[in-house]
Amino acid sequence: MRAIEVFSPVTAELGEGPVWDSLRQRLVWVDIDGRQVHVTSGDGATTRSYATPAPVGAAALQHDDDRLLLALGVGFARLSLHDGTIAKLADAPGADPALVRMNDAEVDPAGRWFAGTMGYDQRPGGGRLYRLDAGGAIATVLDAVTISNGLAWSADGGTLFYVDTPTRTIARFPFEIAGGTLGERVVHADTSALSGIPDGLTLDGDGNLWVAFHNGWCVRCFSGAEGTLLEEVRLPVQKPTSVAFGGPDLRRLHVTSARKGLDAAALAAQPDAGRVLVFEPGVQGVPTRAATV
Repeated sequence: MRAIEVFSPVTAELGEGPVWDSLRQRLVWVDIDGRQVHVTSGDGATTRSYATPAPVGAAALQHDDDRLLLALGVGFARLSLHDGTIAKLADAPGADPALVRMNDAEVDPAGRWFAGTMGYDQRPGGGRLYRLDAGGAIATVLDAVTISNGLAWSADGGTLFYVDTPTRTIARFPFEIAGGTLGERVVHADTSALSGIPDGLTLDGDGNLWVAFHNGWCVRCFSGAEGTLLEEVRLPVQKPTSVAFGGPDLRRLHVTSARKGLDAAALAAQPDAGRVLVFEPGVQGVPTRAATV
């Protein structure tokens, strides 16, 4: 049984989008409903928090200076970590802020940022997956998804793994790196027989997928080659949301979680709900990509 620790005492309503900054040895993560971007030191002892004017689905590192890209509201923005100012870049085409918000996001092998949306009412087909290109152009990559969630690319960049949560599957797409386009969707792993629903995910150095299962009390590992279930790590929180490898050697798996929707009895039984947990899965992760857009 793996030892599960609390990484930071900061509690989020809907913690999401952990990203490890290897250069500065810190974890960047968000509280979607709390409208906060958190930057936590590598030892978990200190956190700087930045308020956002709309729900913030995810953040991405940038190469040039101490700024982050944000999937904010229904579009994209940049956050200065020096003074907390936010500069809007663009709204995603066809996204109505009264109906949808940004959710999970990830940087592709070419440095472009893929970010998806979901309907506030979680209506089927209410979300999309977008691609933010260099120069600020936005393309719709997938239409009519419901809850656009975890994304990760294979080591060679030729495959995108993707979660549209209500399908209860992990899909894979052939990926064309030069143009950032997808081939035909294939079910990589069907999780419908498992407890909970798939949420955020990441790949380890062996090419296997670590997936947070919302309402499943666990993180599960699936083969990146075959989609078979390899391991299940039980957690003391009902609603893990996403995962990111970090630490000096990328051997610690950070797990964000949510307290949203839990009643008083559930919160009393889960004092760490909404916090970032961490454990050592016995494998090494891969460095986080920084966006070049």
